[in-house]
Amino acid sequence: MNLLSDRLNRLSFSQTFVMSNKAREMKAKGLDVISLTLGEPDFDVPENVKQAAFTAINENYSHYSPVPGFMELREAVSFKLKRDNNLDFKPSQICVSNGAKQSIINVLAALLNVGDEVILPTPYWVSYDEMVKMMDGTSVFIKTDYTTDFKMTAEQLEAAITPKTKALLYSSPCNPSGSYYTYEELKSLAKVIEKYPHVTVISDEIYEFINYETKHVSIAQFDEIKNQVAVINGMSKAYAMTGWRIGYSACPEWLAKGCEKIQGQMTSGANTVAQRASITALETDPSEYHFMIEAFQKRRDLTFDLLKDIKGFKLFLPKSAFYFFPDISYYIGKTLDGVKINDSDDFSMFLLEKANVATVGGVSFGSPECMRISYASSEEILKEAMKRIKECLENAVES
Repeated sequence: MNLLSDRLNRLSFSQTFVMSNKAREMKAKGLDVISLTLGEPDFDVPENVKQAAFTAINENYSHYSPVPGFMELREAVSFKLKRDNNLDFKPSQICVSNGAKQSIINVLAALLNVGDEVILPTPYWVSYDEMVKMMDGTSVFIKTDYTTDFKMTAEQLEAAITPKTKALLYSSPCNPSGSYYTYEELKSLAKVIEKYPHVTVISDEIYEFINYETKHVSIAQFDEIKNQVAVINGMSKAYAMTGWRIGYSACPEWLAKGCEKIQGQMTSGANTVAQRASITALETDPSEYHFMIEAFQKRRDLTFDLLKDIKGFKLFLPKSAFYFFPDISYYIGKTLDGVKINDSDDFSMFLLEKANVATVGGVSFGSPECMRISYASSEEILKEAMKRIKECLENAVES
């Protein structure tokens, strides 16, 4: 007898956590494993943010907050969106959640009925498709690849929209590809969305500040579709606050109220101390934390130079976030040292077991021909990891 729900049985485990857990197990056995799996800055939380948390503890912020977050934090989010993105969202349109992941779940739960369609351009973050399944929706995929910087076109988007389409969910800057949409590209997508008022755009902008070429732009800036856009962001990436679990959504009033209703029955308000600390982070000029971005760019350039020398990798230079997403089609269908490589998940497992380097296969990102490599690690670790991968593949017997 199966006592678990059909909903649960439809879901897959997060491949990023599967690979990171496998790496931890190998380390626990004494193996020297390098893990390049998780999307987590390796910096510590900025000192002024830590001090704000200590102050909150001393001031006894230990009781429930309002479900959508403290008013002061929602005001800080509103201030940040105006300062950095020229977006006008009132505090009543902000819902602070237990991480950006919950913010996305809130929006999907508020929007979807059974069988409603959500458009996902591939590659997408591993949880997107699983979240849609969890909410009884149906994912519709738009295929992209490294030849187009992993970005969908307006024509592809329009071709994917049907009367059952309820949302478009994407990230820019993108996890896992490291690409981002320009103003002109977003404008062309907005012109399509404007024709379909039944479609809501869920714009995941969590990597906003980790952008090496230009200032981030949001699709919410286009007035003609502002009432159709939910902006998702949070504290994890820009402020190295992954474990503090603070994310937020900025939505039209009708959708913000829906998110608050969902969250009120699921978790209530987010951690109060982390909320108070987030106020300080958001009110600080972003330039104070730019040292992290500079370090990530140095690591990107270093890793790109090293990856270029690895046989069989087709590379796209990421312009944002902290991932490489090489196409490794060369190895798919081959047998390496007696191991059949059917897709990039097999390839990542091969590298883990043979080179002691953990990466994440692209199957759960919607791109089985690619793999994700996080470069949110020190330069020394990255050099050693690329050396191991290169030597492993050079010495592997192909058949």
